[in-house]
Amino acid sequence: MEHISIDPKILCGKPTIKGSRLAVEFIIELLAENWSTEDILRNYPGITPDDIQACLQYASAAKPVV
Repeated sequence: MEHISIDPKILCGKPTIKGSRLAVEFIIELLAENWSTEDILRNYPGITPDDIQACLQYASAAKPVV
C-alpha cells in the first residue's frame, strides 16, 4: 500500500503511516474511541483522509494472531 510503511527502524517495525511515526494501530484505536476523521486530521495535520482510509484497509486485510 502506498500510504503504509513497515520499517524496523521506526516503532520497532510496526506498520505506520508513511512519512510519520503514527502507527496504523494508533489510528484504528482513535477511530474505535469514536474520533471522527476530522478530529484525527485536526490533531495530526501531517496525515490525509487517504492515510486514514489506508489504515482501515490495512487493518481489515490483517490476519488475526492466534
